[in-house]
Amino acid sequence: MGRRTAVGLLGTAGAAAVAAPLLTATPAAASAPSGAPAFLPSPDAGGAPPVQGLHLTFGKDPSTQMVVSWLTDAPVKRPRVMYGTLDHGLGSGANATTRTYTDGKSGRKVYVHHAALNRLSPGKEYLYLVSHDGATPDSGTFSTAPRGRQPLTFTSFGDQSAPQVTWATDGTVTLDANSTPATKDIVTGIEQVAPLFHLLNGDLCYANLDLDRVRTWNNFFTNNSRSTRFRPWMPAAGNHEIESGNGPIGLGAYQTYFDLPSTETDDELAGLWYAFTAGSVRVIVLQNDDNCLQDGGDVYISGYSGGRQLAFLERELKAARTDRDIDWVVVAMHQVMISSSDANGADLGLRAKYGPLFDRYQVDLVVCGHEHNYERSLAVRGVVGGSETLTPNPASTRTDDIDTGLGTVHMVLGGGGVSGTTNQSFFKDGTGKVITAVSATAGSNGKRTATYVKEEAVWMGVRDVEHPYGFAAFTVDPGRFPGDTTRLHVTYYNVNKPAGELSVFENFTLHRKRSDAR
Repeated sequence: MGRRTAVGLLGTAGAAAVAAPLLTATPAAASAPSGAPAFLPSPDAGGAPPVQGLHLTFGKDPSTQMVVSWLTDAPVKRPRVMYGTLDHGLGSGANATTRTYTDGKSGRKVYVHHAALNRLSPGKEYLYLVSHDGATPDSGTFSTAPRGRQPLTFTSFGDQSAPQVTWATDGTVTLDANSTPATKDIVTGIEQVAPLFHLLNGDLCYANLDLDRVRTWNNFFTNNSRSTRFRPWMPAAGNHEIESGNGPIGLGAYQTYFDLPSTETDDELAGLWYAFTAGSVRVIVLQNDDNCLQDGGDVYISGYSGGRQLAFLERELKAARTDRDIDWVVVAMHQVMISSSDANGADLGLRAKYGPLFDRYQVDLVVCGHEHNYERSLAVRGVVGGSETLTPNPASTRTDDIDTGLGTVHMVLGGGGVSGTTNQSFFKDGTGKVITAVSATAGSNGKRTATYVKEEAVWMGVRDVEHPYGFAAFTVDPGRFPGDTTRLHVTYYNVNKPAGELSVFENFTLHRKRSDAR
C-alpha cells in the first residue's frame, strides 16, 4: 500500500476514528443567547481551534528525526502527534511544545506547535496524526532521509508569496502583495516531482508588505500544506521575512513558525542558519541580511550576528570537506552573488565574505532567490584580477556536464510565484550590476540608497528570458565504488501560465569525484 493510499484510507474521518480514545471533544452547545460566542472558548471541548498549516522540517539527523508543526489562533491543550508505519500502526507518540509571538502590527497572538519525532529508521516511510484536545485530527506521511550514499531527489525555488485576497482599510476586498496563481501552481509542481525535501530560498510569503501579516502567513501555510505535510520544506529567511515589531531583528514570526536544526544558543539567532545531511549531500542554509549590503527588509540588520554566522559557515564547510561520507556541499540562501538582471543586482558584501570560503572549501552548488527569474552561472573559482566588483572568475565554459571540482555553480531560482517577475529585465549586452555600497542613512523611501557598478558578466551561463516561473529538481547518482564519479542530475521546470502545467526548460549535470577514494 502506498503512502497516498494510506492517507486516503485514513482521511480526516478515519484519522478521527483511530484517535478517538485520545480525544475529549464534546458537541458545541445547540443554542446560545443572542450575542454570545458561537463556541465555548475551552480548548478541551467542542469549538477548539482546528489544526492548520501542517508542515514538516528535518531534525538534526534527517535519517532519524522529523519535526511536525501546525498553527492555531488560540491556545490548546495537549498538542501531540501519533506516528508509526503501515506495518506496525500508530504505536508511537510525541508531545508538542508551543511557541508564540504577538504580531507587532495587529496585536494578534499566534500559536505554533512543534513535535519532534525521534528514533526513526533511515530511509523509511511513516504516517502520522496531529491533534490537540477538542480538534479533529489531521494527517500526513513522510520518508526519512537515507543514511550513506543513496539516490535521492530534492527541489528548490525562492520568492513564492501566497495566493490570497484580504480586506483593505476601507472594508473592500483587495489582493495581497505579490500574489499570483503561480504561487499555488508551483506547489502542485513540487508534488508531481515528489522530492525527499524542498529548499525554499527566502521571501516566503511577503507578509511584511501586507496589511494583515498573520493572515498572509496563514494563507502561505494553507497553500503549501498540500506538500509540506508529505515532505520537509527547509526554508532560508529572506529580506521580506524581516517584519517591523516582530522580535529584536524582525525575524520573530519566521523563528516561531519553523523549528529548524539550529546549533545557535542565542534565542535571538536560533534557526536563522543551520545545516543538515541527507545521504551524501550536506546542505548549509544561511540568512544573508547579516552579510549583504542591500537594505531590503523592514529593518536594516546588516552585521547583526557580529560574525557568528560566518564562523558557523566556515566550520560547516571545513567539516563537510573533511568528511569521507559527504560528497556534495550545497548552500541555500536568499540574496545573490551573480545576476545579469536590472533588478536587485549581485551583492559585493556576499562576494567579499562568502566567495573566499566557497572557493577554499569547494562548494559545489549555491541556490538562491531574490531576483525573480531563472539564471545560472558557469562553474566559478576566484575573482577576475583587478575587478572592483570581485567578479567571479569562470573556471570552465561547460554548461551541460560540469565538474564542480573546478568551481561552484550558482543558481538563481526566484520564480516561485511572486508577481514582480524580472525575466524581462535581463541585460542584453553581456553585463550585470553589483551593489558595492549603501548610504549611511535611509532615503525618503525608508531604505538605504544602493550604489551600483556595472561589470562584464563573464560568469554567465544560462538564463530563461521567456518564462517567469519555475523550480529546479536535483537527483543524486551516488556512484558505485569508493572514488567513483558521483553526479547531480538537474532539471529546471517551467510552471506555465495559465493552467500551471510543467514543461522542461533544461537538463544538465554536475559531477565530482566521491570523497571516499582510497
